Amino acid sequence: MVTDRQETTHAVEAASVMKLLSARPRLLALGEPTHGEDTLLDLRNELFRQLVEQEGYRTIAIESDCIRGLIVDDYVTSGTGTLDEAMEHGFSHGWGASAANRELVRWMRAHNDGRPAPEQLRFVGFDGPLEITGAASPRQALTALHGYLSSRVDAGLLPCTAETLDRLLGADDRWTEPAAMMDPTRSVGKSAEANELRLLADDLVALLDEQTPHLIAATSREDRDRARLYGRTATGLLLYHSWMADTGPSRMTRLMGLRDRMMADNLLAVAERGPALVHAHNGHLQREKSTTRMGGRPLEWWSAGALVSAHLGEEYAFLATALGTIRHRGVDTPAPDTVEGLLYALPEDRYVVDARRLASTLGDTRPAPRVSPWFGYAPLDPAHLADSDGLVFVKDVPRS
Repeated sequence: MVTDRQETTHAVEAASVMKLLSARPRLLALGEPTHGEDTLLDLRNELFRQLVEQEGYRTIAIESDCIRGLIVDDYVTSGTGTLDEAMEHGFSHGWGASAANRELVRWMRAHNDGRPAPEQLRFVGFDGPLEITGAASPRQALTALHGYLSSRVDAGLLPCTAETLDRLLGADDRWTEPAAMMDPTRSVGKSAEANELRLLADDLVALLDEQTPHLIAATSREDRDRARLYGRTATGLLLYHSWMADTGPSRMTRLMGLRDRMMADNLLAVAERGPALVHAHNGHLQREKSTTRMGGRPLEWWSAGALVSAHLGEEYAFLATALGTIRHRGVDTPAPDTVEGLLYALPEDRYVVDARRLASTLGDTRPAPRVSPWFGYAPLDPAHLADSDGLVFVKDVPRS
């Protein structure tokens, strides 16, 4: 059914990917349908290396805590700390234990050594300081933003002192209470202190914007960009905590949407300095709505990719990744009437496909949706094949 193979499939190389795109994107997003498989991260690393060497890319952004990512960026740009420290403290979700992520950071540091700042590679985490089980305290982001402003603008312009922030924030374990994800009454997100902190965070961000001409003259772009990151993160976390404390029926939908909006805001900031390779789960980078079921109820929200694409248009490109097998996870050979099954029948181990051309070739022949026996793998939705700029296919994923 997949005909004209030589013209439809290509090696997963920077040159092949660029041929699929109508314009050079500021953000080239590479999705993955599952986490924790170094085979997919090795593919990402090699593509990034080629984009650096052949296309002038200088930034990689991955689905990891945006504040922790600053530790990795400091290491790869200036050698601050050690590789072990960067891996231990610079990643969320346990990604620092990945051998492929370690190799990425090692290679970036070696590449940057001795190069001037404009030629250096940059590392970005673009997820919020969020985990499935909860959210971080806004302390780090809020105090860093306040500290940046207090050392550069008149004290009378600040809406509060550092001591006031500290008093309102209280103990961090109030914010990180694990039970709050499932029980809104355990969250402090709608307390009087949290509501006052939201007002103060908004005021600090407004002051940051109002002082832009002065701050451009007084500080480096790096410092200003970090201050903006702290502002986005502080306001995003406080809103997230507020919805964690909500008892209404839209609570989980809003939490899902807020996380992707925080991702999108961080990616739009990355795009200002593009081009960059972005790597995350397909569900965060796709152009269509994300969906899931929780507590028996369907949830729908706009993905980060959908939000970014709405802003950037053709300057955002998305490559979804689909897999044949992950046998150590119980995901065996796909049925031949699925998209994955059709691609599995081809001889190559991995390749990139013109997704829109494949959708056109299939025409009215509707492949069956694949059903995964393992919750951690999200199969390709054949109805959205043409919504991707390309499709990366990896035939077999061995145990990492």
